[in-house]
Amino acid sequence: MKTLKSLLQLTAIFIMACSYTAYGQDREFYELKTYTIKDAHQEKRMDQYLEKAYIPALKRMGIPYVGVFKMHNDKYRPSNKIFILIPYKTLAQFESTEKLLALDKAHLTQGADYINASFDNPPYERINSVLMRAFEDMPKMKPTTVEGPRKERVYELRSYESPTEALYKNKVHMFNQGGEVTLFNELGFNAVFYAEVISGDRMPNLMYMTTFTDMNKRDALWKNFGDSPKWKEISSMKKYQNNMNKLDKDLLYPTSYSDY
Repeated sequence: MKTLKSLLQLTAIFIMACSYTAYGQDREFYELKTYTIKDAHQEKRMDQYLEKAYIPALKRMGIPYVGVFKMHNDKYRPSNKIFILIPYKTLAQFESTEKLLALDKAHLTQGADYINASFDNPPYERINSVLMRAFEDMPKMKPTTVEGPRKERVYELRSYESPTEALYKNKVHMFNQGGEVTLFNELGFNAVFYAEVISGDRMPNLMYMTTFTDMNKRDALWKNFGDSPKWKEISSMKKYQNNMNKLDKDLLYPTSYSDY
């Protein structure tokens, strides 16, 4: 009897593990690479590499959509960054990317200026990389349906940092079970992704991107969000208080060769 009970317990654990693995596979992983550049010359070289070499190589690996974004002009911040958003089905796909890039002959040829750049003439100043896992309520990335001139569109990238890991999990719960993602959908924020940061330089935090035809539409929708009875209800709940202590936002637009 004891042996049978142990066998049943092991079977239950195995079933739970398999279910968790399948569940995890439903949620995509995202890499957000941010290149810091110093001038128009570096920007031109990066555009050339990304459009002609890097993104085509990623697509040959089976990654159909890659987003590339630049910053809207801001008198308080220089427009010195290029953002690349890459979705992966699994962590194994993410892990194999650099190895496959090094074997891709077309990538090596088309990207020679970037790949073989000299120490005193680099195509960028620095790279920052953040790895994320999609939220339960939006397990897969959704290319935006927002239209209009690309340089007028607003792709708002937000990062919410929390004081502790426990409060971070509470903020993630607020988005998913608490109904914040649902509210964004109902108001028409055209989200591209919502995700938990699993590796980055400012943890614990979560990130998401919403999209708008222009700045006026963006401002109007955020006003609707702030005035929403549902948001007032969610944000006033005692269990969701003080679960965030820093907000960063970048107002971006898609490049001519971005898939989003």
